Amino acid sequence: MGKIVTITFSPCIDKSTSIAELLPETKLACTTPKLEPGGGGINVARAIHLLEGEATAIFPSGGCMGETYNELMRLEKIPSIIIETKQEMRENLAVFDNAANKQYRFGMPHNTLTAHEWKQMLLELSQLDDVDFIVASGSLPHKVPLSIYTQLAIIAKQKKAKLFVDTSGEALKHAVEEGLFLIKPNLEELRFLAGKKGLDKEAILLTAKGLVESGKCAVVVVSMGAACTLLVAKDVVEYIKPPMISVKSTVGAGDSMMAGIVWSLSQGKNILKAVQYGVACGSSATMNEGTELCRKSDVDRLFLQIQQAIA
Repeated sequence: MGKIVTITFSPCIDKSTSIAELLPETKLACTTPKLEPGGGGINVARAIHLLEGEATAIFPSGGCMGETYNELMRLEKIPSIIIETKQEMRENLAVFDNAANKQYRFGMPHNTLTAHEWKQMLLELSQLDDVDFIVASGSLPHKVPLSIYTQLAIIAKQKKAKLFVDTSGEALKHAVEEGLFLIKPNLEELRFLAGKKGLDKEAILLTAKGLVESGKCAVVVVSMGAACTLLVAKDVVEYIKPPMISVKSTVGAGDSMMAGIVWSLSQGKNILKAVQYGVACGSSATMNEGTELCRKSDVDRLFLQIQQAIA
């Protein structure tokens, strides 16, 4: 079983609640808010824990909100390496409008990390022993250079670990230039990498193949929403269709998918089985309200349905 470490540069507290109806200029009664530790790599580590696995999470945390965040991680029993920061931990808010059956998501501005703080995160990662999988997921805060992916790639190569990156924009473009194991772009992110406004099905496949053939990454997993997920590796091209389900919230679906992929690979599964399991995890997360991640019982059932559909 391989050791998994996630690194999250911009974590946040995810606060979710619901209201009867969204109306302007009105005091709206909210249900009791639910607080959860959020951020890409954090959610990957939490989802792996829900799958009965374990991943160590490296993240920055500061202020009163940071203390709350650290306690939430402790309560979920997620092994953590915490870098204390000068700036207060941020919060994000998700509000579900029961009348419209819609969710509204409010993202607060990213925190700022000092050079000392983000370098300390890299140092902690470099000092860990027997790391097999490194997941860098989420956006980068202000003043954290894109070259941080170069340093992550160097650390991964020194440890002979597989580096997974799930981010967007210029950060994603820079990451693939460094050479890594896996990226999981959605269609918008893949278009950005290709430098095109639109991609048809053939162009999507060719773009993903080009990334693999160029050596920029060994595996590309293109998330195409409810339609399918495209897996492209050296000798594998597969379109994986998710089971039919009732979607309640898409929050955390991508992180749950990444968790399923990494966890499966750490258990010795091949890349096709791992991505199929990841699709089951992502689908499971969408069945839950608010910011809840995947549930193992649902994941196992959905994974079986995916297998049966292929057979």
